[in-house]
Amino acid sequence: MPFTPSFAIRSAADVRRIEETPLALALTQCSTYDLFCESARAFGDKTALTFLRSADPQEAPIRWTYSDLLRGIHQTANLLHRLGVGPHDAIAVLLPGCLDYHLALWGGEAAGIVQPLNPLLNEEKLVSLMNAGKATVLFAWGADDEAQLWSKAMRIRALVPTLRTVIRVAPHDEASAPNLPEGVLDFSAQRRLEVDDHLVSGRGIAADDIAAYFHTGGTTGAPKLARHSHGAQVFSAWVCVQLQGTLSTDVVINGYPLFHVAGVLPGALTSFAAGSEVLIPTTSLFRNRAVLGNYWRLVERYGATVVSAVPTVLEALANIPVGTADISSLRYCRTGAAPLSPDLAARFESLFGVHVHESLGMTEMAGISTITPPGVIAPVGCVGFRLPYTQLRVVAIDEHGNPTNQDQPVGTQGMVLFKSPNLFSGFVDPDDNARAFTSDGWLATGDLGWLDDQERLNLSGRSKDLIIRGGHNIDPKVIEDAMAAHPAVQHCAAVGAPDAYAGELPVVFVTLVPGCIATEAELLEFVRQRVDEPPARPKSVTILQVMPMTSVGKIFKPDLRQLAASRAA
Repeated sequence: MPFTPSFAIRSAADVRRIEETPLALALTQCSTYDLFCESARAFGDKTALTFLRSADPQEAPIRWTYSDLLRGIHQTANLLHRLGVGPHDAIAVLLPGCLDYHLALWGGEAAGIVQPLNPLLNEEKLVSLMNAGKATVLFAWGADDEAQLWSKAMRIRALVPTLRTVIRVAPHDEASAPNLPEGVLDFSAQRRLEVDDHLVSGRGIAADDIAAYFHTGGTTGAPKLARHSHGAQVFSAWVCVQLQGTLSTDVVINGYPLFHVAGVLPGALTSFAAGSEVLIPTTSLFRNRAVLGNYWRLVERYGATVVSAVPTVLEALANIPVGTADISSLRYCRTGAAPLSPDLAARFESLFGVHVHESLGMTEMAGISTITPPGVIAPVGCVGFRLPYTQLRVVAIDEHGNPTNQDQPVGTQGMVLFKSPNLFSGFVDPDDNARAFTSDGWLATGDLGWLDDQERLNLSGRSKDLIIRGGHNIDPKVIEDAMAAHPAVQHCAAVGAPDAYAGELPVVFVTLVPGCIATEAELLEFVRQRVDEPPARPKSVTILQVMPMTSVGKIFKPDLRQLAASRAA
């Protein structure tokens, strides 16, 4: 049967109540394919996906039912099988927000291993990721719009030796397909050749089969490929339904990018597993300013019940008047991926009458780690309860920032560790696994937090150095490597400065080589020209007389973060 919430979760005791039923009995589905088969049987002609051609609430959308979606998944999986894709082969996806993305995702997982790609990455990183995953097929958007996806695909295909086929996905409502070069297939035409009621491969998908490679390390760092099993993704969808109370009557505007776990798993698979309706707000999603400008009218037009967005999007929505729009259908607001400011949380609730519920999610836990359920009113920074059947610890850290085996008492900060059924299956490159886990198998998140007297997790910072700008994870090493190339720079360090809109903005602190002269403006221009990705380009450079150091000679970034925070304030 499709997933339905057992009862409303309001406390840690409720989480334990769920655990009274063994997980093997509570969750019997093995694969994401199973979920779509069951939802199609249960909901058939009910709308699964609604694509908005534009942000105009009056324009007719394109709608797919659950039966339509399963037929498309079968056709896509069978096409990939015909092209020689097997359970261990990677299928790269380079698409904007669109209906066909969901065929590439879920049909790809039924045939092999899906590898969603961030279209904002430069070509060098895209090639590196595809080579790391040994991608054999690439789904590519057949137009050059904002991100120049078609041109990128044509340039990079010769640089991936394992790539055999490019599948062109036509923009919605395209009048006629162009002539395609050799080795490139038209998705729509090829899909129509396949049967749509079963998997021709006859594949039986096990829970520990790998479903996807998601890149982590952010839009601007050195990405790593995290392996997700089918079982991990299914658990994430099931547990989100339980704790969020997801119903078949829910309607969700999913503006998260579909290369990101938040958009794919909590944002989409959860809804599909429960029979909800998912709206795709144009190909540009929440990056489309018109979508944000018309958001409340879209809520009214489609009866949206859930607001889900990163804090930067919530900040933008807080500046959009509701006007005459009826938004009484909204029952739940959730956010994550970046710090939420108390001011924004208070303004949002005052303006729109919905409390902002924070959750913690990460790629290494198939998109979700803790959840604040509807009806649980928590302070800013509280990201909710642990998931049922998971283990959560907060432990002390040593002088090098590494987790110890000493559990912290209630209210005392430490590093957050997890063991969970939705834990990822390790990185594609085994060398990347060393720092991800403790010696006894706990996921070392790098997040700092504390447990309150209600057993809720509260985040207070990060021991790792990632800068989170509007949900984008920025590796400071990218900035530091660029800055260090200046001949006058002796030491440099990039940290995140608090920002009410973006959460954090990258800033750089430097010391100069004795006898050298440089201005902060000169250094800022130098580093910005050498950082490829716009979100990672620092907002300021500050020259210090002395760089704070630890006793072992490492730059002590907590002092720099404090300095950045005081200057921002």
